Amino acid sequence: MKNITILGVTGSIGQQTVDVCLHHQDEFNVVAMSAGKNIVLLETTIQKINPQVVCVIDEKDCNYLQEKYPHIRFVFGSAGLDEIATIDQVDIVLNAIVGFAGLLPTIHAIESKKDIALANKETLVVAGHIITKLVKEHGVKLLPVDSEHSAIFQSLQGNEMNKIKRILLTASGGSFRDKTREELVGVSVKEALNHPNWSMGAKITIDSATLFNKGLEVMEAKWLFDVDYDQIEVLIHPESILHSAVEFEDTSVIGQMGTPDMRLAIQYALTYPQRKKLVNGKSLDLTELGSLTFKKPDFNRFHALSLAYRAGKTGGSLPCVLNGANEMANLLFREGKIEFLQIEELVEKAMNAHELVEDPTIDQLLDIDQWARDFVLKEINETCRRL
Repeated sequence: MKNITILGVTGSIGQQTVDVCLHHQDEFNVVAMSAGKNIVLLETTIQKINPQVVCVIDEKDCNYLQEKYPHIRFVFGSAGLDEIATIDQVDIVLNAIVGFAGLLPTIHAIESKKDIALANKETLVVAGHIITKLVKEHGVKLLPVDSEHSAIFQSLQGNEMNKIKRILLTASGGSFRDKTREELVGVSVKEALNHPNWSMGAKITIDSATLFNKGLEVMEAKWLFDVDYDQIEVLIHPESILHSAVEFEDTSVIGQMGTPDMRLAIQYALTYPQRKKLVNGKSLDLTELGSLTFKKPDFNRFHALSLAYRAGKTGGSLPCVLNGANEMANLLFREGKIEFLQIEELVEKAMNAHELVEDPTIDQLLDIDQWARDFVLKEINETCRRL
């Protein structure tokens, strides 16, 4: 029986993790969970799971829930998040918090010798140089939950990491994969959120449409699998059946295939190194598919991807700037305050304006993240004043 903390339980990954745990109650015990502002869904989840400790953002929500569910301990804010990430009896922390906010709980969980099932890619994007050292220092496992990184991780089982020739990181191409840049002018939030293959949260779905998500995954892969950026090749694969693959020195290519179902990657991270039945999982029928297609991305069309490679190869504080600026620009687009193509424009401006820090500390990263967000807001405000 594994004792689990789920960070970000009301999000898409969090809810699919709940589904996995409910179908394997003899394997998993959810001790604690955190949520944002979706208190209605949190209450529904509490009634299914009955955890010991729950963290929310606001004190008001904490007090309301504590009164309603006196048998459960409720905490709030960043202190509460740290508490549930470091509970003694917990074996593994699944981090499905969206964005930079997932960094500090991951660090504190590692320092408390918890294995990490990581869906929060931003943790490695902004602080891979810190996280990888901590994982080694504390002797814990860092298990990928992203479908692509899970596929790479599965493909590496039984093989030597130092024999990797290249990683083939697949991408669906997102909501606008068949549109030209000219056709992206004026696209709506509703259109961007209409992903053809995957059911995901709003932020990551927009990131998928820009391909910033794939850029973040490139940086995540670099740290997870200790490879150079030149060894990571992105392929547009509209069917989302080959979730990623590894080519070894002898030219053998080993990949992981399956129907698009995030629960598979979640479950493998929680059960590793064992495999369990995926309840209600759909088997892949290759004869139904007929064919699979792959093509190289156009870096001019998907400019966000080129920005991510630039940030990753430059290193230091630049990935943190890219991530913070993108999180803010992504939010502004979802709120209808900027156009879709402005997302990458604002990120590039922030990257160009930033004074690089070669080996940033956690405190510096916190400041740089805030600087990048403020930069984007300032740019938008100045643009509005000029109009």
